[in-house]
Amino acid sequence: MLVLLPPSETKAAGGDGPPLNLDALSFAELNPLRRKLADALVELAGNVPESLDVLGLSARQEDEVARNAALWSAPTLPALERYTGVLYDALDYGGLRPAARAKADRRLAVASALFGIARGDDRIPAYRLSGGTTLPALGTLRSLWRPVLEPALAEVDGLIVDLRSGAYAALARIPRAITVRVVTASGKTVSHFNKAYKGKLAAALATATREPSTVEGLIGAAERAGITLDRVGEQELELITDR
Repeated sequence: MLVLLPPSETKAAGGDGPPLNLDALSFAELNPLRRKLADALVELAGNVPESLDVLGLSARQEDEVARNAALWSAPTLPALERYTGVLYDALDYGGLRPAARAKADRRLAVASALFGIARGDDRIPAYRLSGGTTLPALGTLRSLWRPVLEPALAEVDGLIVDLRSGAYAALARIPRAITVRVVTASGKTVSHFNKAYKGKLAAALATATREPSTVEGLIGAAERAGITLDRVGEQELELITDR
């Protein structure tokens, strides 16, 4: 099973790992594009005003450009420690025991505008690049990622649970993936607490004693963690909240 999480714009600073080594990352077939994008971001960072414009940042966010400038030399962290925010707070990767963390490393991955996919223990630096960005001379990230990311995901064995947000779902279509929509008991889409519930679901699936291999197994693993999933289609689930 592979649970695909959305990334976050906010990322933890620093790290205790060596600089970025693409050869140490999972999905090695993505490395040529990863390198091209990283080099493009470093080059773009040489022009701060242009970087701010291309990345959709304000003048107060020049530190994000500095992060991109240091992509090849900055220290790294496991992906599930690098990304921060509501979903990752709910996942609480740092609070997991070693055995549970090992499961999370295998079962969870983060959709990334820069890396395509980063498994839980892939060591990456802090960076700034959003899924909807168009890079000068390279084009849209969707046009760059789809030809290489879709074949890579097609080769993944077992279930794929797609929790990505729209801009990152657009980087690769996954026809066989199981999607999850967060709704209230009355069927209303949840927006404000969406990320928190997805983080809790990711934690439940990552640490389940038995790795789910069917949709029914997903529903059961969630239920044992106190999360209600309803099947509303062949590949569609709804997470029912109490809000």
